[in-house]
Amino acid sequence: MRGWTLWTRPRPWVAVTLTSLTAAVTLTVLSTVLVPVTLPELGTFGLLAGLAVAQTEVTRQIERQRRMLSHGPHITVTSVWLLPAALLTPPQLVAALGVVIYLYLAFRSWNGTRPGEGHRVVANATTMILSGFGATLAAELAGGQGVSTIVAAAFGYFVVNTVLTGLGLYLAAPKTATPAHCLGGIDDNVLEAAILCVGGLLTMVITQQPLLSGLVILPLYVLQRSVLIKRLEELATTDQKTQLLNATTWQDGAQREISRAQREQGSFGALMIDLDHFKHINDTYGHLAGDDVLKAVAAVVKQETRAHDLVGRFGGEEFVALLPATSKEDAILTAERIRQRISELVIPTHTNEGEAVAIERRTASIGVAAFPLDGGNIEEVMAAADAAVYVAKNEGRNRVVGSPAKATGGVPAASRPAGIGATPALPELVGV
Repeated sequence: MRGWTLWTRPRPWVAVTLTSLTAAVTLTVLSTVLVPVTLPELGTFGLLAGLAVAQTEVTRQIERQRRMLSHGPHITVTSVWLLPAALLTPPQLVAALGVVIYLYLAFRSWNGTRPGEGHRVVANATTMILSGFGATLAAELAGGQGVSTIVAAAFGYFVVNTVLTGLGLYLAAPKTATPAHCLGGIDDNVLEAAILCVGGLLTMVITQQPLLSGLVILPLYVLQRSVLIKRLEELATTDQKTQLLNATTWQDGAQREISRAQREQGSFGALMIDLDHFKHINDTYGHLAGDDVLKAVAAVVKQETRAHDLVGRFGGEEFVALLPATSKEDAILTAERIRQRISELVIPTHTNEGEAVAIERRTASIGVAAFPLDGGNIEEVMAAADAAVYVAKNEGRNRVVGSPAKATGGVPAASRPAGIGATPALPELVGV
């Protein structure tokens, strides 16, 4: 037991996990002693277990890939089976069904994806079993039968599952935990709600026409496959460090925007953002610290642009933003907000030796160009913005520079305008 991977996890996580496991076992034993099981309930348990095993086998490769690619909460379709079990069988059979499902998932779908971490399977199974108990309790409190009881049970399941999953993910890594990582995004929660809806429909089918319950497997297969395809699309189009568009996807979007602007005789602004002295961070404090800086800067750029703007990472410490229907002057104002926000960042991180540091007073040189003022295609516009970045670097960094307008061939549209380009400073790192 001393060699178990469980003991390498944070102590609060271990304490909560063992407490949850103890609670699940205790409730199961008490239910076994106090609540009788009828033959029809055993039949329902057998039906749900058989359907769960069949569905797991059909979607085994899909589930395996989804687990390997998961980021944050990994949503399974377990609730499709546990919700009907909570409504139609006593708690001890809910627990037994959870054990059957997770044992089968562990050996058939997840085996080898995270070797040496069987405690994760136990923790996940415990969470789902307690969620099933929550559904049972909510159904009892709702009283009666019918749609209202099913809705109450689904709500109880969702609440318990969300609380336990979020708490577990937070305690596993509290320093890097975010609400989205612990509680999932909107899409994650909608997916869980959709799965619970299928579970509610399955409950009605089992009570009315149990022979039709096998029809649920095909929709679940399509649902899981769709989720996997969506995840693969995200990986193919997103820079994984910053969650911005990658260079290829940004370029494709920029080409579509310039085609639209040409058709409608419109315009757009383009920003090229280059972090100053970024190599110093990587060389001195390590690439993980550098990654934290990139993530923080990416978040700033995303916050200071609109939802329909194209924001991407071109690689290294370079970011790009395309602002549709935006004049050059307005693009310069946006760039200045970004520059100011970057200079105010305080980024907590760690060195290669594990020492806590706070990186602050980061600076960026930003070049601004516009279509059609600075070029007739995306290559010309971005070349103009890139040239403006070089001007900003040569003038001392930490400033916004607008490219010279080709139409006039004259002076830069904005080169260190009033209030822009404060005295540049090297990044300052303060021990925490």
